[in-house]
Amino acid sequence: MAYTAAAGSQTRPMTAEERKVIFASSLGTVFEWYDFYLYGSLATFIGAAFFAEFPEATRNIFTLLAFAAGFLVRPFGALVFGRLGDLVGRKYTFLVTILIMGLSTFLVGLLPGSASIGIWAPVLLIALRLLQGLALGGEYGGAATYVAEHAPDGRRGFYTSWIQTTATLGLFLSLLIILGIQVALGKAAFADWGWRIPFLVSSLLLGISVWIRMKMNESPAFKKMKEEGKQSKAPISEAFGQWKNAKIAILALFGAVAGQAVVWYSGQFYALFFLTNVLKVDAQAANIMVAIALAIGTMFFVVFGWLSDKIGRKPIILTGMVLAALTYFPIFHAMTQAGNPALYKAQQTPATVTADPADCHFQFNPTGTAKFTSSCDIATDFLTKNSVPYNLVPAAAGTPAVVKIGETTIDSFDSVKAAEEVKAQNPDFDAAKVADAVKAKTGGFQKKINMALQAAGYPLVRDPAKVAESKLAGFIEKNPELSLDIAAIQATEKTMVPTAAAIKDKIVTADEAGSATEIPVYTIPGAGAFKMVSDPAQVNSTTIVALLTVLMIYVTMVYGPIAAMLVEMFPTRIRYTGMSLPYHIGNGWFGGLLPATAFAMSAAKGDIYYGLWYPVVIAAVCAVIGLIFLKETKNNDINA
Repeated sequence: MAYTAAAGSQTRPMTAEERKVIFASSLGTVFEWYDFYLYGSLATFIGAAFFAEFPEATRNIFTLLAFAAGFLVRPFGALVFGRLGDLVGRKYTFLVTILIMGLSTFLVGLLPGSASIGIWAPVLLIALRLLQGLALGGEYGGAATYVAEHAPDGRRGFYTSWIQTTATLGLFLSLLIILGIQVALGKAAFADWGWRIPFLVSSLLLGISVWIRMKMNESPAFKKMKEEGKQSKAPISEAFGQWKNAKIAILALFGAVAGQAVVWYSGQFYALFFLTNVLKVDAQAANIMVAIALAIGTMFFVVFGWLSDKIGRKPIILTGMVLAALTYFPIFHAMTQAGNPALYKAQQTPATVTADPADCHFQFNPTGTAKFTSSCDIATDFLTKNSVPYNLVPAAAGTPAVVKIGETTIDSFDSVKAAEEVKAQNPDFDAAKVADAVKAKTGGFQKKINMALQAAGYPLVRDPAKVAESKLAGFIEKNPELSLDIAAIQATEKTMVPTAAAIKDKIVTADEAGSATEIPVYTIPGAGAFKMVSDPAQVNSTTIVALLTVLMIYVTMVYGPIAAMLVEMFPTRIRYTGMSLPYHIGNGWFGGLLPATAFAMSAAKGDIYYGLWYPVVIAAVCAVIGLIFLKETKNNDINA
C-alpha cells in the first residue's frame, strides 16, 4: 500500500471524549442490529403469519428468502449511504440509517398477516425488509470508519473490535427480549400475537439511538480532509471506476469478507435454524442455548481484535476460515447427537425413495409459487421436512415413486394425476371438492409414512385430536391402529365449540355444521397430527452450548479484526464507500443467502448436512485467495 504509517510512530491512549463517542456509536449500532435480527430470531412465527398458505417446506424456504431479501439490497444501501458519508460526513449518515431501520422494524410489528390481507401481507413484509437492508447497508461502514478514525495508531484492531461485538450483542438483546416476552405471555399467546411485541419495542430503542447519535462528534479524519478540501467529488466512480481502488475492493471481497460472512452466519443463524427446524429442539430452549454461547463468545471479538494489533489481521481471519471448513461437518453431527439422540439413531438407517429421476426436482422456490406435484417430489418434500435422510434409487420412466422405511413400503402419487382421476370418477365435483379429495389422499400417504417412521424409531408424537361428536364413529374407523373405544370416549367431557371456530379449525365443514350455532367436540389425546420432536429430557444442553461456543469463537476470529482490515485497505476520501460495498456484498449475498441455500441443498440431496458444503467451500476458497494475495494492513496509515 502507498499509505503506510511512518516508522516509530507512537501509540497514544484514547481520550475521554473519543471513548465517549465510540461508546455512543457502538450502542447505537447494537440497537440497529437488534432491529435487523428480530426477523431471523422470529422466522418461524413470521412464516406462520405471512406465508401460511404455502406448504411447510416451501414456507421455510420462502421465510428464509424474505429474511435474505434484506441482505440482498445491502450493497445498494452501501452505495447510497457510503457516498453520502464520504460527501457530507459520518454523523449525519448515522441519523438517516437509524431512522429508516427503526421505523421499518416498528411497522413489521403492526403489519396484518396473510389471513387478513392476503398476498399484500408478504409483499409489504418484503418491502419493509428491503428498507431495513438499505439502512443497514449504510450503517456498518460508517460505524467502522468512524471508530477507526478516532483510534490511535497501533490500537485500531482493539477499538474497532467493539463495533464488531455490536452485531452479536444486538442478536443477544433480541433473544433476551423474545425469551422474556415468551415467559410472560406463555408459548401459545406468543405464537399467536406476542411475537409482534419485540418489533414494537424497537420504537423505544429508536428514540434512545437518535438521542445518542445527535450528541456524537464528526470524525476528526473527515473534518481534517474537509478543511483541506481533499474530499472526493464522486466517491462511487473513484472507488470502483479506477482499477487501483477497484482491485482493493475485489480482493477484500474474495480474500476476506465472503469467507468471514459464511462463517458468521453459519455460526449464529444457521446453527439456530438447524436446532429448531431440523433437529426439532424446542425454540425457547434453543434460543437460551444460543444466548449462552453468545454471552460466552462475545468477549473474543475484543480478544482477537486486540491480538490482531500484535500479530496482524490476516493470520487470525484466515485461521478462523480454515478451522470452520475443517470442523463444520463433525460439529453439526455432534449437535444432532446431543440435540435429538433418537433422531440421530434413527437416521443411521435412511429411507429409500425409488422413483423416475425425471420426476425428482430441485425444490428451490424463491417466489413460493412453484408447484412440486410429482410422486417423487411429494415423497422427498415430506421426508425432508421431517429430517429423514433418504437415498434415491432410479426407477423406470413413468413409475410412481415408492418409499421404503425399514420393511414397510408406501406408494407415493402425482397430485395432478390424482386430481384428474377424482374428477373423472366424480364429474359433479367442483374444484373445492376435488382439492379436498386430493388433500385426503395426501393425508393418508403422510399418515402411512409417519407410522412407518415411528415404527423405525423416529421420535414422532401425535397431538390431541379434536373430533366432532357426529364424526366420532368415522374417526375411530379410519384410525384402527389407535384401538379406540367409542364408549370410553363418550364417557369423557365434551366441549361445545362455536360453529365458526369449528369450521376455522377444520373440525367440521360448513355443510356438516348446517344451521347449528355450536358443535359438540371430544378431545382425544395422542390421536391427532404426527410431528417430529426432540425429547427435552434427552437434550444434552451442555454439549450443545459447548459446540455453539466453538462456532462462536470461529465467528469472533473472522469478524473481530475485519473492520480494522477493511478501513486500513482504503484511503480516507473514499473509505466509507470503498469498504462498505465489498462488506455488504459478502455479508448480504454470500452470508444472507446461506440459510435458504443450505436448506434447499439438504432437501435436494436427502441429507441434513449436505447444505454445509456451501459455507465450507466458500470459506476454504476465500482462505486460499487471502493467503496468496491479501497483504497485511495493521501498519497502514489511515489518514492518507
